[in-house]
Amino acid sequence: MSTNPPAPGVPRPRTGPAAPVLSARGLSAGYGEGGPVVRGLDLDLRPGEVVTLLGPNGAGKTTTLLALSGALSPSGGTVSWNGRVTTAPLHQRARAGLAFVPEDRSVIMDLTVRENLRLGRADTGVALETFPELAGHLDRRAGLLSGGQQQMVALARALARRPAALLADELSLGLAPQLVERLLGAVRAAADGGLAVLLVEQHVRSALAVADRVIVLRHGQVAWSGPAAGVRADPDLLLGAYLPLA
Repeated sequence: MSTNPPAPGVPRPRTGPAAPVLSARGLSAGYGEGGPVVRGLDLDLRPGEVVTLLGPNGAGKTTTLLALSGALSPSGGTVSWNGRVTTAPLHQRARAGLAFVPEDRSVIMDLTVRENLRLGRADTGVALETFPELAGHLDRRAGLLSGGQQQMVALARALARRPAALLADELSLGLAPQLVERLLGAVRAAADGGLAVLLVEQHVRSALAVADRVIVLRHGQVAWSGPAAGVRADPDLLLGAYLPLA
């Protein structure tokens, strides 16, 4: 078992685009009578890449993840899984290979780490390969862990199911920069192994360090999209579409 955490870095070059695992065409979604929060979104998520979804608060980032996951029914457009349009709810998409880590971490506080992993049908061995730090906490209640450790449990549970695609919402929320790099490094390593990832992040620089592509939402629509390498080389590309890098 490796004890060295994967470090985020510049993603490895790829020879050509694979077929999308998860796609959206003309996707619109919202809540109640307030109208759509996301409007006309087109998106492709391919194996082996991390797509980072950026934008100010209220831009529609979480709404996009909920609609793609099946937790929220779109008001327009389509979502496709492996090339086929799907209207399946979240639990069915999860069985088909979609993992979703929401903003609230979703660990069950009264259960132990081991029980949380089992509940998610996660391979404990794979979870500990991803985060060896959890080995000494397997029989400890999740509610007694730090926020960073809880987020490790949530992400380990998702990755240890060996999904085809991961949707992750604000993994870094409230965490120290070192923990943010640790979590995003694990995401990058999983993508290098073939996972398709859509990542919503508030730490722009950290997200760009592990991303292949960037999509910026503003008022529920795409304000800018392009390769992350270009933004790393010239952060001014995001000016006018997003706030200055934080």
